[in-house]
This record gives sequence, structure tokens and C-alpha cells, in this order.
Amino acid sequence: MPFQRITILGCGLIGGSFALALKQAGFAGEIVGWGREDALERAQQRGAIDRGVVDLAQAVADADLIYLSTPVGAILELLPQVGQAAKAGALVTDAGSTKVAICAKAKEVLPKNVIFLGGHPLTGKETSGIENADADLFVGAKYVVIKETKEAEEAEEEFGSESVREFLDWLRRVGAEPVVLDAETHDRAVAFTSHLPQLLSTALAAAVADETDRGELPVLLAAGGFRDMVRLASSPYEIWRDICSTNSENISRALERLERRLARLRARLQSPELAEEFEKAQQVCSLLKANDGRRNDG
Repeated sequence: MPFQRITILGCGLIGGSFALALKQAGFAGEIVGWGREDALERAQQRGAIDRGVVDLAQAVADADLIYLSTPVGAILELLPQVGQAAKAGALVTDAGSTKVAICAKAKEVLPKNVIFLGGHPLTGKETSGIENADADLFVGAKYVVIKETKEAEEAEEEFGSESVREFLDWLRRVGAEPVVLDAETHDRAVAFTSHLPQLLSTALAAAVADETDRGELPVLLAAGGFRDMVRLASSPYEIWRDICSTNSENISRALERLERRLARLRARLQSPELAEEFEKAQQVCSLLKANDGRRNDG
């Protein structure tokens, strides 16, 4: 049977956008939201959910798909409760930005008659909340799904291979591109392409804050380049606290690599060898443009 009821745990930016995207793509079943009562009211006003439920067990019961879109720490706390309340054959997935800790927890606490599929949509905004949710948020974005353990494959075969295929189909319908990875590979990669940019943006903004005087210099002279670089610095700490704590080893390695690169730049400021740093950086920019071109070409 196709999904009849989908429960979104955490109706903020990602959860709200996923719900809006499902409706825009033609989902005709019921979408139930779980979270704080005020957040649920706003989500229902926006048309993201059909009804809100503040009791977790009630929200999860009878759901065919349970979508956890809270911060990583909350996902880890919610998984045992979800496992107790989910019906046999339900598909549980998450949108957390780190995967090793979440997948390990899911394997530990979810019963074998409940399928878990780790996930991470590679999209978002620096602003959070249902007010910023967007039905087109997933269009053109890669969406990592984690499938790696023999136990998960056996559970999928016995209880719900169809539900996994349907979820992947809905991802494509909302405009996302599913990419299958194992959890360790995912966490190593996003440490460089997602977590490092966030911390770099935060450090840059903090460094400029240290240098800003009463006349608001140098911020007063900031133009578009600086604004682009520090855009991520406005992201909520509550989200990044959990990401950093659950992927600290990979993030530390990425920061060390960046520190070495910055040291090379500092040493080459008055040397022709500085051009090599720009050339290497431009190779990545060219690769990004090529990937964007292939995606736009279909």
C-alpha cells in the first residue's frame, strides 16, 4: 500500500519544507506534525500539515512514514520513543546532518519490524523555522540516503522494500536527487563541504567583530563579497552544537587542513607562488560549475 499517513517530527525549515513539497508534488494522504503546540499551529496555518499532535506516541501511531527533522541531538533522543510507538512495517527516516551516530542509535533501539533509512537533504537556509519553509527547497538538491548494514537489508526485504522505494520516488517527485552512501563516507565528506564552511564563516565574522570599532569599521565598508562569506554565520548555534559534537573528529581534520592552507597563503603573500593557491581553488570552482551544468541538462 502507498503511504497513507506521514508524520513529521519537527515542523521547522526542513520538516515544513518537506511537507509543503509533498503536497505540491501531489501527496494525497494525511500529513501529521509533531512538536511544540505553537509551532504546530503555524505549520497548519501555512498548510504544511493537516493536523498537529503534541503527544509523540499518538503522532507516530499508524504512520507509514516517520520523518525526523529535528536537530541531531533531538533525533538521538527521539529514536527510542519512536521505536516503541511505530507500527510494524513503518519506515523511519531522518534529515540529520551527521549520520554515523544516528544510524548507530537507530540500529540499537529500533525493533526489527521497523525499517530505518538514514538521510540528509543537502539543502537549507541560514534562517530556520516554519516561516522560512519552502516547497521548492529540495529542487535540484542532492539527498543522501544511507544503506549499509546487512540487518537493514534483511529488514527491508521482509517488512517493507516497497516503502523504501516509495520514499525514494517521493524524493524525486519533490525535485531531489537521491545519492546512496555509507554513514562514514557521508560524515567525512560533509565535514569539508558543509561543516567547515559554517565554521569558517563563523570564525571570519567573529574575527571582524574583534576588529570592529565604535565607528563600525571595518564592517561599515563591507561589500557583497564579505556578506556572501558571512551569510552562514547567522545559522542557529543550537543546530551546529549537535553537528560539531557528533562529527568532531572529521571536522577537526578539516579544520587542520584549512589551517595548513591558510599558513601557506600567509607565507606566499609576497611570492609568485601565491598564484598556485588561486589556481588550485579555481579547479574546485570549475568542477562545481561542471556538475551544475550536468544537473541542469537533466
